[in-house]
Amino acid sequence: METPSPKHTCLKLQLKEAQQPIYVKGTWFESRFDLSITDGLNAWICHASEEQVRDRAAQWDQPVSEYVALAEHYLGFQHPDSAYGFADAGDGHKRLSWTFEKEGTKLEWRWKCQPSPNSKQSTAAILDFLMDANVGLSFLGVLNSKKAKLRELRDKISKQEIAGKLPEEEEASSDQTEPFVSGDEKSEDESLKDLPVTSKDVPRTRSRGRGRKRAAVN
Repeated sequence: METPSPKHTCLKLQLKEAQQPIYVKGTWFESRFDLSITDGLNAWICHASEEQVRDRAAQWDQPVSEYVALAEHYLGFQHPDSAYGFADAGDGHKRLSWTFEKEGTKLEWRWKCQPSPNSKQSTAAILDFLMDANVGLSFLGVLNSKKAKLRELRDKISKQEIAGKLPEEEEASSDQTEPFVSGDEKSEDESLKDLPVTSKDVPRTRSRGRGRKRAAVN
């Protein structure tokens, strides 16, 4: 049976006691996790081994999987009702902490982080991950936006044709029609402008004895 691939998160964490945020990158396995943390200049790491996680989970009377999931929940994105900390722990070490409530009781988890053997490399890895994630999310957002506009246009045209109220308008010249092609050199914003947003942008036919042409939307 194949081992599930680890999940990755990266949190921009605002700390009350510091002006500059820190970035916490988490790699989450079934029974352990790794953390990489940077303030933009220095970096720290924390390797929570299976044995350490198992001991912590036992202290809190939790299954290991539940402990890891809860840690990911609070270090995957910042919770406004949780008090986060990143305090000095001596010898260049830091202690990452966060609070949460369970059955009406406020609890705190803490993990000690050691200085990274190569702060520049650790910081660069976190920034690369953030850049890749942002590009992916931006592309996905643009793609979903285009699909939504096409669905909206298709629904409008269908409703107008069913109601028999498709307005008459002079035919648009084929020279003015510019199809959208994947990989076009235009920017994403310009591509969005090329897509028809309302039914006014769809060529319509005259009523003088010609067969009706329908706008095709894929």
